[in-house]
Amino acid sequence: MRQEEFHHDIAVIGGGLAGVCAAIAAARLGQRVALVHNRPVLGGNSSSEVRVWVCGATAHGVQRYARETGIMGELYTENQYRNPEGNPYYWDQVVLDAVHAEPLIDLFLNTDVRQAEADGPEHERTIRSATGWMMGSERLITFRAQVFLDCTGDGLLGELAGARSRIGRESAADFGEPWAPAESDGALLGSTILFYTKDAGRPVPFIPPSYAKDITQTPILRNRVLRTGDNGCDYWWIEWGGELDTVHDNEAIRDELHAVIMGIWDHIKNSGRFDADNLTLEWVGSLPGKREYRRFIGDHVLTQQDILAQRRFEDRVAFGGWSVDLHPVQGMYADGPGAVQRYTDGVFHVPLRSLYSVNVGNLLFAGRNISATHIAFGATRVMATCATLGEAAGTAAALCVRHKKTPRALATEQPGLVGQVLLRQDASVMGIANEDPDDLARAARVSASSHLARLAAEPGPHTPAEPCPLTRDFGLLLPVDPALDAVELLVSAEQQTELTVELWGTRLPENAVPLDPLRTARVTVPAGGPGWVTAPLQYTPDIPQNAVVVVRGNPHASLHLTPVGTEGVLALRHRTAEDPGVDHDIPEQEGQPVLEWSARELRRRSLCFRALPDTSAFSPAKVAGGYQRPFGGPQMWVSGDPAPGSHLLLEWDAPQELRTVHLVMDDDVDTYLNNLHRHRTPEPVAPQLLRDYRIETRDGSGAWHTAVTVRDNRRRHRVHRLEGPEPVRTDALRITVDATHGAPRAHLFTVRAHRD
Repeated sequence: MRQEEFHHDIAVIGGGLAGVCAAIAAARLGQRVALVHNRPVLGGNSSSEVRVWVCGATAHGVQRYARETGIMGELYTENQYRNPEGNPYYWDQVVLDAVHAEPLIDLFLNTDVRQAEADGPEHERTIRSATGWMMGSERLITFRAQVFLDCTGDGLLGELAGARSRIGRESAADFGEPWAPAESDGALLGSTILFYTKDAGRPVPFIPPSYAKDITQTPILRNRVLRTGDNGCDYWWIEWGGELDTVHDNEAIRDELHAVIMGIWDHIKNSGRFDADNLTLEWVGSLPGKREYRRFIGDHVLTQQDILAQRRFEDRVAFGGWSVDLHPVQGMYADGPGAVQRYTDGVFHVPLRSLYSVNVGNLLFAGRNISATHIAFGATRVMATCATLGEAAGTAAALCVRHKKTPRALATEQPGLVGQVLLRQDASVMGIANEDPDDLARAARVSASSHLARLAAEPGPHTPAEPCPLTRDFGLLLPVDPALDAVELLVSAEQQTELTVELWGTRLPENAVPLDPLRTARVTVPAGGPGWVTAPLQYTPDIPQNAVVVVRGNPHASLHLTPVGTEGVLALRHRTAEDPGVDHDIPEQEGQPVLEWSARELRRRSLCFRALPDTSAFSPAKVAGGYQRPFGGPQMWVSGDPAPGSHLLLEWDAPQELRTVHLVMDDDVDTYLNNLHRHRTPEPVAPQLLRDYRIETRDGSGAWHTAVTVRDNRRRHRVHRLEGPEPVRTDALRITVDATHGAPRAHLFTVRAHRD
């Protein structure tokens, strides 16, 4: 046996996606990081050991323009490229490669932290070290660091250090949450084990083990649905342990879950009710995937009200979009649905003050153990959201080391600093505009070879339109920048009729559904068609924003659909009682606009329309000093001409010294991705991404010089360091596009230019 001691700037305990993203973020900011994980593979519940889908703010496509960027976004898109079949083992390699790519991360797998050294009074403690046992290697390792991050999920490091925490449900009186129980209790969300099946191509018998549960003697068959084609997270509802202690009773929970899985499989194979002769079990998990245990207490406890009101915190550092997703404590044995879900109208925000301990001065945390009530945790606990919290916490930890500050000082003295650094990293923050004083692009004059000014979707020789009967209400989310005087619609009618066309606001820039009525127009449609009709709207908002044109159902009329989408525009379809739900096993509550108005069925298609007048939503100026993702509008430059040869130009009145150029490109954050591919996208790389481009600088004589040439790019965020011993002196910067990955026009969110 060896006893060892390592010194790092930051120690991240826990190598799930929160810990992985925390470690990568801190290392990219120049800090030496120990990433310590108690399993042989990274990824936590997403790994091949547990195989939970990595869900996040898109909520299976319910929320629009909500997919995570930053490190989690890199993992998603790399997996989409390398692992189109959603192989869980390939996903492991995507995560591991991302960590290996950072030279400042020291990775310690199979290392179970069991001790922590901390001192100070209860209200002001400091962690000095954490000690873990590396299984299989007989190494007892002590990790010393200036800042520690608890990304263990269960919150073990913080517990060992004396950090204040809660387990279970708060009472309604504690935070005034309407959905909380009258009395606090220890009830939790239970744990789950998943299984995979495959078709062997020939009959395969199944003889159940002695411990298999007879599920005919349980409520499962009354309240849950079994299908032979379901695999993995389709069986999320195999959940138990909410009435127990999900940590201390982990072994008993595992045994019960295994017994039920064997009982379910016995029923599918041997009851005679399923066509399952050729099916066999391919994999059954050995580790319960935990949903809930400790939740630490920070300077802010995120609540139900914060989530549903989409509260914008001054120190916001991440966003989510998953529903407040609460499960019965009885889990799979409950006489009722396996979950009750409530969605917000758009994404919600998480403050930095929920990511550090109220009483341990150098402890941050990320993942399912953040400072949130049980109800708010129901929305923040999914893994892609946990990953963005990890990037935020890792960034904050790096800034604490760099500036010699505590997390509390960072949050209270410079509440916007972490958000600005995250924005520079293209992390998952929403509604934060670039205010970086060192970004020279903010002072540049920005122009382009062209920009998209006409907002329309029209039929053409290669994009024929098909009728879309108005058997329900339809909508168009589109940018109003600066005005929407009228919208023209392509309509057919069996007889002369009248269309009701309404304009609705989205209330918040985060949202993409109709919430506030603004205008109504009634338009006469002659019999026959298709023909264009005009709905006058005369709307000029105080600031540019999105709005939704709603066309009410009409049994005598049809709109028309094109097979291609339009930049900055989403076609919406109002759901009816006959439409399937988001999750076929979860009943949906009424009064949820993001469920009532669905964009999934019409993705990459558009209702035929023409908006008047021309729009400024895609002007070149959008790339400098603005947002880096859709927020009350597309917030990007789009060329008006075909992408090859189009360019963007930044000019200064006096020469500037440039060392780095940052580009943020469009990888379609409205496309829902998942690590194990609950669904597939048609392309391995987003068509909107720039594939080939050049960065050029202009010298004092007016001559242009190519500084950077890129071919076969498939990254959204690129940081280009201009070569040479000294910064490049120039009065102009030009980005010339040679090719996209398939989109006809060039898209670019952001250009930054820095001296460093």
